[in-house]
Amino acid sequence: MKTSRRSAVDPFIVMDVMEAARAAEAQGRHIIHMEVGQPATGAPRNARAKLATEMERGPLGYTVALGLPELRAGIAALYQDWYGIDLDPARVVVTSGSSGAFILAFTALFDAGAKVGLGEPGYPSYRQILSALDLDPIGIQSKLENRLQPVPSDMPEGLDGLIVASPGNPSGTMLDRAAMGALIDACAAKDISFISDEIYHGIQYEGRAVSALELSDDVYVINSFSKYFSMTGWRVGWMIVPEDHVRVVERLAQNLFICPPHAAQIAALGALGARDECDAHTQVYTENRRLMLEGLSRIGFDKIAPPDGAFYIYADVSDLTQDSRAFCAEILDKAGVAVTPGLDFDKQRGGQTLRFSYARATDDIIEGLKRLGDFMHARRG
Repeated sequence: MKTSRRSAVDPFIVMDVMEAARAAEAQGRHIIHMEVGQPATGAPRNARAKLATEMERGPLGYTVALGLPELRAGIAALYQDWYGIDLDPARVVVTSGSSGAFILAFTALFDAGAKVGLGEPGYPSYRQILSALDLDPIGIQSKLENRLQPVPSDMPEGLDGLIVASPGNPSGTMLDRAAMGALIDACAAKDISFISDEIYHGIQYEGRAVSALELSDDVYVINSFSKYFSMTGWRVGWMIVPEDHVRVVERLAQNLFICPPHAAQIAALGALGARDECDAHTQVYTENRRLMLEGLSRIGFDKIAPPDGAFYIYADVSDLTQDSRAFCAEILDKAGVAVTPGLDFDKQRGGQTLRFSYARATDDIIEGLKRLGDFMHARRG
């Protein structure tokens, strides 16, 4: 049986690294995980307790396609608290993780063959989801002097859409209000749909992240309970869309997903009331970031744009290798540390970069840095 041309997407290399690390652990090795962007903590206590209570009250069947009304209202209230935005809950669409939001957004906004710009380095699944939907991803090579974020002068002609992430993955760098506004204005002037991936909001270190909704209502904003709320495996996210797009997205959601997982939505409701616990996680990331910036520089991984948010450090290792995938395999084999090759994030320059995640416990970060230091010392001879 034949497969479609649209199915010929690249693998998500970090998942391959995870599998290699799992195989090493199955052989009895102790691996330090710096490859995956997943908090070491679980869902907040309040999230688990709320779900346990609701499960005893009755079955958790289908919800309406746009999500539980009380969860949509709770997410709208979060925008008031974080950004001072008076957001109509009717514009909130609860999704099956941010991945479900990307599928809905790309399907709602673009016809087959549309050209959608994305900054590189950037989250690899943007490109693969776009390709699987018969859309044309257009990589925009960002520059270190712009802290690995796209600027209007980088945008090629002929785009139908642009997706940006702030804080970014893999860089952790953020767009300030002026930079975000410049991109939104440039898109509005050319009728380019603007999508803002804000999945790492809440995890920032020097100043807060700016939401595209602070600058325009004519944008799509995507977020998730995965990162700040530490609920990756629950697969519940959300999207804010313009008022006249709600019914468009609702029709798609009804048919593509029926609804987001009911149990995950209940847990997400509980998580909204657990922000003190989530803020404590960010304090751990703050310490981990300090350790990583100091430790990696001392080891020799010193060509980086220090992250403003998220929990990643993206390093230029062009003086050490031109094959980041092989280099990561060597690090895993000899140091017992799993890190991600930059090829996931940038097809042109990714052979010369690595992403380090510091989302794990601080003790793991300390041990990982020690192992990396020993590895680099031995490698230099």
